[in-house]
Amino acid sequence: MEMTPMEQGLSKARVLVEALPYIQKFAGKTVVIKYGGHAMVDPVLKESVIMDVLLLHSVGIRPVLVHGGGPEINAMLKKMGIESQFVRGLRVTDAQTMEIAQMVLLGKLNTEMVSLLNRFGGKSVGLSGKDAQLLIAAKKPMQMPNSQGQMEEVDLGYVGEIQSVTPDILETLLGQGYIPVISPVASGEDGETYNVNADTAAGKIAEALKADKLLLLTDVSGILRDVFDKDSLISTISRTP
Repeated sequence: MEMTPMEQGLSKARVLVEALPYIQKFAGKTVVIKYGGHAMVDPVLKESVIMDVLLLHSVGIRPVLVHGGGPEINAMLKKMGIESQFVRGLRVTDAQTMEIAQMVLLGKLNTEMVSLLNRFGGKSVGLSGKDAQLLIAAKKPMQMPNSQGQMEEVDLGYVGEIQSVTPDILETLLGQGYIPVISPVASGEDGETYNVNADTAAGKIAEALKADKLLLLTDVSGILRDVFDKDSLISTISRTP
């Protein structure tokens, strides 16, 4: 049953009242948000996430948005008739796949999110890890057991492992009231471009910024105490046991 405008208003008011202690606690703090999975595909859900990010910004929190794009990249590869190659279950990112990944991540998803944030009254700037040497990566080494049980190197192509983060550009943008939106594409010291894991990128960026909070928004359940029990979700973790 659809809520009336008054009921919607009361619902929003209750949410704000419940959120007030957290708003007061994190005002002026930096929060890195990783946004990905199928939650990026649904346009209604995407708009809702963007509005939530703007709400955080409007109450004085400094959000940094790092996005993935796996489902969208898969859809584009399928649309273009490009069959993904796998080595023992792991996707190989060859030059053609990397080119399409950049096109989707930077040309489509990043632009869409920046546009939404700006359209709803925010100040947002789109970046990739290649801008201002934000993310430097190297080809990710991977070893897996062969049929004889011996470990051997597996070449996954242009899949990178983050070596360093230079957050200066983010600190400048945050200081001027902008919301940075970052695609997980990194530069390599060898001059190549690498696709990096968005979760890892968000974590590394949060560490470099000394962020007060890292939020992971995805369709994956999260960290489970028991991998076979979906109800054993650990909602919050810290360095101390």
